[in-house]
Amino acid sequence: MAAPMELSCWGGDWGLPSLHPESLTVMAYAKFSGAPLTVNTINNSWRAPKGDLPVLVSEDIVISQPAKILNFLRKQKYNADYDLSAKQGADTLAYIALLEEKLLPALLHTFWIEADNYCSVTKPWFASKIAFPLSLYLPGKMSREALNRILLTRGGPPLYSLTEVEAQIYRDAKECLNLLSKRLGTSQFFFGDTPTTLDAFVFGFLAPIYKVCFPRVQLQEHLKQLSNLCRFCDDILTCYFRLTVSGHSPAGQDTADANLQKLTQLVNKESNLIEKMDDNLRKSPQHPPRKLTTLKLAAGGEESSPMSRLSP
Repeated sequence: MAAPMELSCWGGDWGLPSLHPESLTVMAYAKFSGAPLTVNTINNSWRAPKGDLPVLVSEDIVISQPAKILNFLRKQKYNADYDLSAKQGADTLAYIALLEEKLLPALLHTFWIEADNYCSVTKPWFASKIAFPLSLYLPGKMSREALNRILLTRGGPPLYSLTEVEAQIYRDAKECLNLLSKRLGTSQFFFGDTPTTLDAFVFGFLAPIYKVCFPRVQLQEHLKQLSNLCRFCDDILTCYFRLTVSGHSPAGQDTADANLQKLTQLVNKESNLIEKMDDNLRKSPQHPPRKLTTLKLAAGGEESSPMSRLSP
């Protein structure tokens, strides 16, 4: 009997099983290959067994990074690429490299750098998922890491300013989406009727761009013009994650914006409670101020008070 396997990853919303591209990639591959993973949603990456999410644990083996996790699953006989030819395997590696070079920087920018998206969606969503006090720190840390990752690969000559970098990464991302759309064509998946590793990576990168409701949506708008890529994402969500195109579960529960709404309600309740306490204090009987007793001077000529004794 095979050892049980547990996948720790970020949670989901907006009809997605996870908002994290790398977590989505591993989850999709497990579905495609039939790997019996137990998914454990950890909304604080510092609690993960080994650093960054996703993380796969099988007995005493702990593996992070999607490529290493997928290689481990293949060694356990869960291989979604079993029927691919050598050329198709080479094409898979080439397209994955294209995704990481051309599409990933724009994806990171959309989530973590674009001010309107970060302040109104990304930061409050992750803050609502992370326990206090890390919720005050971790989203900012993730944003800084995303910016450093972008500048590390795109911040050198001839692009020096962040504005120039931003314009270039979105041009590259749109070009990448066009190439993916052309390669997919009218096929259900990239290599025919059966999903493979490439389909898992493309789904992991595209689904968050396609589904999350951002105020700044230039990359999402371009993606939605490529109907075959949108259909590709919808088909995988419907067939493999039992989610409808509208982002509802079979029971009809709308998951979109649920966590943000809960967070907003909590803040409103706290504000109302503070206002009510202020009103009660204003309406309570007021007592005249107590007359302060004269403080005696200490031997050194200074006033001896509790505050002075507490001072360092």
